[in-house]
Amino acid sequence: MSSAHHPRRGSMAYYPRKRAKSIVPRIRTWPEIEDGPRIQGFAGYKAGMTHVLTVDWREHTTTAKQEIWTPVTVIEVPPMKVATVRFYERTVYGLKSVSEVWTENLDDELKRRFPIPKNNRGKEVDDFDEVRIVAYTQPKLVSGIPLKAPHIMEIRIGGGTLDARKKYAMDLLGKEVEFSDFKSEGKFVDVIAITKGKGFQGHVKRFGVKLLNHKNSKHRRMIGTLGPWHPDWVRYTVPQAGQTGYQQRTEYNKRVIKYVDYVEENGEKKLEMEITPEGGFPHYGEVRNPYVLIHGSVPGTAKRIVKMRDPVRQVLEDVEKIEITHISRKSKQGV
Repeated sequence: MSSAHHPRRGSMAYYPRKRAKSIVPRIRTWPEIEDGPRIQGFAGYKAGMTHVLTVDWREHTTTAKQEIWTPVTVIEVPPMKVATVRFYERTVYGLKSVSEVWTENLDDELKRRFPIPKNNRGKEVDDFDEVRIVAYTQPKLVSGIPLKAPHIMEIRIGGGTLDARKKYAMDLLGKEVEFSDFKSEGKFVDVIAITKGKGFQGHVKRFGVKLLNHKNSKHRRMIGTLGPWHPDWVRYTVPQAGQTGYQQRTEYNKRVIKYVDYVEENGEKKLEMEITPEGGFPHYGEVRNPYVLIHGSVPGTAKRIVKMRDPVRQVLEDVEKIEITHISRKSKQGV
């Protein structure tokens, strides 16, 4: 008689399933790149989702070069400002900061995050192994974000020689960087964000275990057993109720469908293409700054900060351009 096969419910890769310490995600890994020097990351705010009609860019599909329906996530990406250039050296314990250079042109809103050093701009060094910039967002420009204090992000400078990276970083000090300095249409990014929090949930919703049958006594949305008699304790691998969501997750290889920036018309700056649907995005409002359309879904709720970086394990090839024939601006209010 064959033995029963029972696949595990819920991946162990996501343990422990507890709330994230901060709503701002952390990037712990940066890939090496060949082109550059350039910044390897950017941050924006999730506005919501819509759909577009595109000409299928994939060559080996049944809908190649035909018009297809594509879901996209709208991320508002106003320019970020560079506050610091930081130099690192590699040690047996990892990267160690050896020096940093501060700009004199800092916004007052940055004081809401940490005390700004006075009369201590720092100095450049010649002996280093890696250079990064510390940039911060400008939520005051985003009407959908009720926030004044900026979010801070450390971004690696990659590509080229170390001297070229240093010169590139020092040229950016105190200036604004845009999403176009990071990526262009048709390329891939990794998206890192904190997922939507769902609070305390039961076994079935949290782990996806099967419902018990009608012969079971007193409960149905429960696990069949907490484990064997020995070891005589409940192991942490047993699916149980608890905190669900509000955890950092990384979505790998999300393609940039389109990046929309400002254009000048009659001496006024306006977006090249409007994206705000009728009635605005639910729980967000209007998109008034440059934005990017990411293929598919992105972790988190509306208004949540989303960080993007170069893909660490890209499989498919980039494309030069994606042709969009229509962008849906119908109401997302459910009417």
